Amino acid sequence: MFFMRECVKSGHYFKIGSVSKKYSIIASVLETPKIGEVTEVKGWVKSLRVQKEFIFADVNDGSCAQKLQIVIPKNLPIDDNLTYGSSVHITGKLSKSPRGQLELIADNINVLGKCVILDGYPFNPRTVHPPEYIRKFLHLRSRTNYIAAILRVRHAVTTHIHNYFAKKNYIHIHTPILTSNDCEGAGEVFKVQPENNETIKAMMQEGKNRDSVYFGTKTYLTVSGQLHLEAICRGMGDVYTLGPTFRAENSRSRLHLSEFYMLEAEIAFCDSMEKLQKVIEDLLKYIFIETRNTNEADLFLIDKSNKTPDWLNKQFVTLPYDEARNVLCAKGLDVTEEGINKEQELTLVDHCQAPVFIVQWPKNLKSFYMKESSFDNSKVDALDLLAPLTGEIVGGSLREDNYEKLKAKLPSDALNWYLELRKFGNIPTGGFGLGLERILQVLCNIPNIKDTLPFPRWPHNCDM
Repeated sequence: MFFMRECVKSGHYFKIGSVSKKYSIIASVLETPKIGEVTEVKGWVKSLRVQKEFIFADVNDGSCAQKLQIVIPKNLPIDDNLTYGSSVHITGKLSKSPRGQLELIADNINVLGKCVILDGYPFNPRTVHPPEYIRKFLHLRSRTNYIAAILRVRHAVTTHIHNYFAKKNYIHIHTPILTSNDCEGAGEVFKVQPENNETIKAMMQEGKNRDSVYFGTKTYLTVSGQLHLEAICRGMGDVYTLGPTFRAENSRSRLHLSEFYMLEAEIAFCDSMEKLQKVIEDLLKYIFIETRNTNEADLFLIDKSNKTPDWLNKQFVTLPYDEARNVLCAKGLDVTEEGINKEQELTLVDHCQAPVFIVQWPKNLKSFYMKESSFDNSKVDALDLLAPLTGEIVGGSLREDNYEKLKAKLPSDALNWYLELRKFGNIPTGGFGLGLERILQVLCNIPNIKDTLPFPRWPHNCDM
């Protein structure tokens, strides 16, 4: 059997065997309107206005922030199920109103799915529902303008990330979600075991420990793909990954999730913090500029006060950790042995009036794989990038490439493979991890991180 699927700019074209269907997505209709042509659209009714001779319906199909106005003559057969929230298939001719607004003069309307608001539909027409309310209905919240706009921006940001790295000749690597290592060493991991008790019993009869019954070793959901990227980088050069990561933190704050997406990159032959910082700064500015170019209407829909930040035209600030502490102390804020907290991060951003790299961190505050500073062995060549609204959005470092120094810091024999990378054709590398959801918070001015992805997970909440 012959199967073919094509997508063209003017719409969607599907062909399965001899059956074909064609309709236009609203984004394409608005971008390249063909006045006077018969056009078909499908979508959801966002509002209805009944006047003397016509019914006006605003229809959106999720492809863009804008709605297409449908003009329905009252002499058309009109289904009683044509209501706010219903899904529709409409055919008609494109026209322009006396005010120059694009509209579709309907000659046929088919209600595909009715929406009975009084039967428990949680959203009302011409009502701006607060995010906290919308969050109660994860299965329906993509129907709201706010969440739909955020998800389109998320898609755009992801696309721009891949485009950036493609232009720079990085190779995209799929790092594993199941792993035997806790990269950050904080113990905030989810353990993975079979649910089937019969499988567990059978394997334990073979003499295996319950904690490692299935894979032969303790296995976790990944907190980072960094160590795997380092292995690939030492054979293939510059690499990156973008995928889900998991943290078992008991936090329900506006900045934390149990499952989130992390962009991580590893740069081959990277032997200076300046080079690492330049890659991070260039990437972030590229994402912000490109997304503002492609999704201006969505950004305005999410937050009407959202403007291009001044710091896009500035160089990011760099502060050594000790200097950052002095700034905070001068402002009456005490930095404890645990490091700089969230309030203090935001204070530093406000002080610098731009994103700020905090560099040269005390060794005891950072992970084992970070390279010891060449001019102060109590410090490591590590960085945190702090941004408005969220504080830390990027963490990175040069990687320890000295075999003996790394061996002395290795937390477990299970990471001997990581140490062995320094034995065979080793190179200096540096890398970073960037939280996708936090980038979206900064870009869109979204207060709560739970609204940056379709199905958020946090302690006591794993709906759907």
